[in-house]
Amino acid sequence: MYFEASISAYSLTYCRTNKILKTINSIRIILILGTCAIVGLLVFQGFWLIRSWDLKEEEFHHNVSKVLYTVAENIAIHNKTELPKSRLIKRRSSNYYSVNINSAIDANVLEDFLVREFTQASMTTDFEYAVYDCANDEYLYSNYCNLSERTDQESMSGNHPKFDDLIYYFVVKFPSRSSFLINDLRTPILFSILSILSMISFMYALWVILRQQQTTDLQKDFINNMTHEFKTPISSIKLASDYLMKDDKIKSDQRLSKYADIIKQQNVRLNEQVEKVLNIARLEKDQFKLNLDQVYLQPFIEKITEQEKLKIEENEGKISLELQDAPLYIKADKLHLTNVISNIIDNAFKYCIQNPLITISLEQKSKNIQLQIRDNGIGISKEDQKKIFNKFYRISTGNVHNVKGFGLGLFYVKNICDAHGWDISIASEKNIGTTVQIIMPNSESQL
Repeated sequence: MYFEASISAYSLTYCRTNKILKTINSIRIILILGTCAIVGLLVFQGFWLIRSWDLKEEEFHHNVSKVLYTVAENIAIHNKTELPKSRLIKRRSSNYYSVNINSAIDANVLEDFLVREFTQASMTTDFEYAVYDCANDEYLYSNYCNLSERTDQESMSGNHPKFDDLIYYFVVKFPSRSSFLINDLRTPILFSILSILSMISFMYALWVILRQQQTTDLQKDFINNMTHEFKTPISSIKLASDYLMKDDKIKSDQRLSKYADIIKQQNVRLNEQVEKVLNIARLEKDQFKLNLDQVYLQPFIEKITEQEKLKIEENEGKISLELQDAPLYIKADKLHLTNVISNIIDNAFKYCIQNPLITISLEQKSKNIQLQIRDNGIGISKEDQKKIFNKFYRISTGNVHNVKGFGLGLFYVKNICDAHGWDISIASEKNIGTTVQIIMPNSESQL
């Protein structure tokens, strides 16, 4: 027997280990795919930003060249000269341009043309210009034009290189070119920042989920191991208590007989709690199967009521039945249906300050059967009714201090009802009572 138990425990541990490994592998796959997706998005975002910057640079260069060409034409018309056939506008660096003119340049006229054309082209960026005088071989005049009206304008450099391949020319420099382009790209940059923040949030959320998943797996594994380990001592205690109850010496001693009976009753209660936890574990892992049978409801409920009646009457309570005369049938798993009704009756009994009065009614409604279990207990608040079917949730019991349990009863009831396709609802008022209603399809209507 010990050898068989060891093999069973080993098989159970092996199966659990395989499931944990499968879960870990699934999480790793999700993590890898998520990381690849995030890296891909970041790369795409970076490429998109670089491409947008390049396009804005090209657009800036094109607009500047167009404006400078127009200014050169206006100066040529003003001076009544012709423009050079080649090397008219040359980009010397990313923000520095030279414009070749065949005649002397009036600085005031040049500035007027530059400001007017840049404003007309909606290029409100600061620029610095200088006019070269070939007679003196130096820049005759330079100035800084603040089109953006910024208060933090940059100071004029005053240091402009000379170009030996030109005679009459002026140069234009854009010291705030980068700021202008960045400002023009503020919408894509903002979206990029938001995308990065979203990705960081996703990574953090994924990390938290993984930590919680590990904790949940450890908790589930611990609970499952603990409940399975309890099964062996529970079985041993049951055998020992049964042996004690049959012993003639124990039977003849009223005190010892009472103790033996307490051991047996508490062992049964402990076994019920362990089975409840194991059933919940099976529900969560989808390892349970419904063994559906045709159930004749009236005698089935009467049998359950007889089993619960003794406990209720010992506390000066009463359980009554209001069953319809016509036979009612449903398709259900008898074991789980018994547990569902017993759990609801047990809650009605536990959550009651005065003498418990429990009524079970059964009625056919069209093609469905309505099962109601009413009590005169402490009731459930509206806020608690929203959470009553949650795992491990227990309502405040007020002055009732003898209520024990794990908060798994109604969670189990709800899952069994969902597995059968039944509709369960709770109506309750504080200090008046609670009604649990289950709507079940009539199996005869499905034939």
